[in-house]
Amino acid sequence: MDGFMPQDLGRRRTLKAAIGCVGVGVHSGKRVSLSLRPGLPGSGIVFRRTDLGGLELAARWDNVIDTRLCTVLGDPTRPEIRIGTVEHVMAALAGCGIDDAVVELDGPEVPILDGSAAPFVFLIDCAGTTARPGMQEVLEVVRPIRVQEGNAWAELAPNGGNRFEGSFEIEFNAGAIGRQHCAERLTPHAFRTGLASARTFALVEDVEALRAAGLALGGNLTNAVVVEGDRVLNPGGLRRPDEFVRHKLLDAVGDLALAGAPLRARFTGHHSGHALNNRLLRSLFADRSAWRLVSAALLGEGASSARLPAAAAPATL
Repeated sequence: MDGFMPQDLGRRRTLKAAIGCVGVGVHSGKRVSLSLRPGLPGSGIVFRRTDLGGLELAARWDNVIDTRLCTVLGDPTRPEIRIGTVEHVMAALAGCGIDDAVVELDGPEVPILDGSAAPFVFLIDCAGTTARPGMQEVLEVVRPIRVQEGNAWAELAPNGGNRFEGSFEIEFNAGAIGRQHCAERLTPHAFRTGLASARTFALVEDVEALRAAGLALGGNLTNAVVVEGDRVLNPGGLRRPDEFVRHKLLDAVGDLALAGAPLRARFTGHHSGHALNNRLLRSLFADRSAWRLVSAALLGEGASSARLPAAAAPATL
């Protein structure tokens, strides 16, 4: 995949075989089993709750019901229908060029594993990928869309090329983080080497507050980078000096993968997070003049489709 662009002349891709893992939910602290399974051509990414009789939710921006601590899919009218912390596995699927797959789990939260997308990339590599019938459509942004809250903002804009490009900037008072910026043209190599292994992070004072509220019960130094002032508390330190901002860009890749099609655009984030990432997609799809669907087989020839990506199907048991 060339960034979020298709492989094999635009053919849709899925997994060759099913593969799974077991971990804990970072917020619930509960054990959860996850399997990645091949998807039907054209089905997109679907989450399935085996503990709820096989209930399925499309991995779509319009199925997002909560973005306070992570990105959560669900049904706002039925609180038991919920799948949390989807952003890392979504980033891995997008970064590895998977169009159609089923993410099956037996609980309400995707396991955190090591806090990055790298374990999911490893699972995808072990299962292998294959081209399937059906041509991929790419979502091309043709007019800038920007959302803002306070000093935080996020933007999607045309990039004039065939790659998804992303840049991010953060600034924290904690000396161990400070001000950081990164930019990537997301080829498969760039995703794997530049973003996939970047772990989630937290300030020690935030961890204490979250646990007091009954959250982050599964978080520890094996699945998150924890910062106290100028110090990184993890015994092994950082994987790279700018791991913090790279994880923020990784989260954005996962959140934007909920667009329902690979993006042909330039993303810029400034102190933004899951909430603004989802608002950005909602604003994009609310403005029909800001995007078009382009057949991956005809990229560069100006061909496009006029249809809107289908709205996410309602959850049913």
